[in-house]
Order: sequence, then structure tokens, then C-alpha cells
Amino acid sequence: MAYVLRRLALSIPTLLLGSILVFSLIHLIPGDVATVVLGQEATEEAKEAFRRQLGLDRPMVVQYFAWLGNVLTGDLGNSFVDRTPVLELILQRLPATIELTIGTFIVALLIAVPTGILSAVRRGGFVDYFSTLFALGGMSFPSFALAYLLIIVFAINLKWLPASGYVPFTEDPVGNLKVMLLPMIATGIREAALLMRMLRSSLLEVLGSEYVRVARAKGLNQRVVVMRHALRNALVPVLTAAGLLVAGLLGGLVITETLFGIPGFGRLIVESIFRRDYITVQGAILVSALLVVLINLMVDLLYVVVDPRIKLAKGG
Repeated sequence: MAYVLRRLALSIPTLLLGSILVFSLIHLIPGDVATVVLGQEATEEAKEAFRRQLGLDRPMVVQYFAWLGNVLTGDLGNSFVDRTPVLELILQRLPATIELTIGTFIVALLIAVPTGILSAVRRGGFVDYFSTLFALGGMSFPSFALAYLLIIVFAINLKWLPASGYVPFTEDPVGNLKVMLLPMIATGIREAALLMRMLRSSLLEVLGSEYVRVARAKGLNQRVVVMRHALRNALVPVLTAAGLLVAGLLGGLVITETLFGIPGFGRLIVESIFRRDYITVQGAILVSALLVVLINLMVDLLYVVVDPRIKLAKGG
């Protein structure tokens, strides 16, 4: 518990620095939000009144601390475009992205774990060559191109699954699965290739260690040696890669969300940037940074579960 509290305390300066960078960079982008919202035909008096109403005429430092004070009370502000609370917009969009992230991760694990284990155990064999070819293809083939291919084959030609759209899981679980299956596969294959190569390399290194040779010399079954002795130690670097993968997916699924018409968190950020909706972008990125911090904390805690030798003590 002390470790968790210490990590949460250390995350505060990280989030604070991130908020300063985001606020500064967004406000340094050329252009005028009043012109974007009100249109080119708006008079200068109307634009000036709009800036005063939203506090955009004040110095940046004053604007930042006013925004930060509201954030600390749970108020991320209101969208410049339609005056909808930013927190409400995020809560509307975030579930779809979280679902897509979890589904992508599950697809990646279902492919990467068995393939990576077999590739390491049967090094130089057919499975190893096939998995290497799959990994190279998965990392080289763009996910959006694979998405288009899946849409053409399974949605247009075979008509097994819908090409786009989104149905909340709470409304129609079966319909939700049909809609989300293609985007999960499209993004999961690439991530599976990365995790599989990482697991193969890590497991090969562990299989060559002395304690594994001793276990084999004692006559232990190959499956016992791999699953009970080698795999758990090999998972530590894979967990690190998986944590970075999940953190990246939370904000990096905008292309997949756009192709499949999913109203996700990534699309919200990009749409807000194009509309110069500063408040929404700042709030969304701050929430994204908070999620990344929490994911990294969860990964640290999982280290102890995977390898009990790791102690989350001070300085450890």
C-alpha cells in the first residue's frame, strides 16, 4: 500500500507538467478560436465579446491557473463549440475506446502467447519460421490497410459482419460484438506481432539459463519446465511491452475508430483539435495522461504476481 501511495504521489508532478505542456502548446497553435466557432462572417465586436465571455482575452498564465483550479474540483470546463461539459463528452466517448482497447489486447494475447511459446520451444522449426513471417508481416502491414481488407472480405463480400457503426454493449451485447469484432482483429494482429516477438526473445533467453538446464537434467517434463519455470520469468519484459501497448491504444485508435465509425476517445481529441476546441482537448489529454499513469501502476503491481522475487519496496 505504501508503494502504491508513493507512486500516486509521484504521478502528481507528472500530470502537472503534462497539463502545462498541453495548455501551452495548444494555445501556441496559430489561429483564432473565436473565428473558428463564430465563422469568418462574424464581426470583430462579436469575436471580442466571445473571447471575453470565455476568458480568452486574459493572459495565458491567468487562464492556466483558472483552468487548473477548476480541474482540481472535477470541472474540466465546457466545450467552446456547443458548451457541453467536457467531462460529459469524455464519459460518452471513453467506453467505446476502452472496449476496443480491451478487445484488441485480448486478440493480441490469444495470438501472441501460444505462438510465441511454440516459436521459442521449437526454435528453427516450421512454427518458428511461420511465426517470424507472421510477425514481420504484422508489423509491416499497416493496420488501416488490414482494416480495409477485412471490411471488403467479411462485410462487403461475405456479409458476415457490419462494415461500420457502433452499438453500446449495454443495449445489444450481440450486436456490439458483431460491430467491434473487425476493428479488434484489425488492430489486434499488429499488436500480436509485437508481443509475440517480445515473448519469443524473452523465453529463448530464459530457456538458455542455468536453472532451466538443471530442471531438465532432473528429468522434468518439457511442458512443466516451460510453463512453470521459464514462462513466468519470461513474462516480466512482456508485461512492460503490454503496458505500453495498452497505454498507446487508449489514445492511438483514432484511425481504426474513424474507419469503422466508432465514436471513440481518439476521435474526440482529433475532432476537437480541428475545431480548435481548446478546453475539450486539454481535458481529454489530461484524462489520457491519468489513464497512462494508472496503467503503468497496474503493470508494476503485476510484476509481483508474475515473479514473486520482485519486491515493490522503497528503492526496489
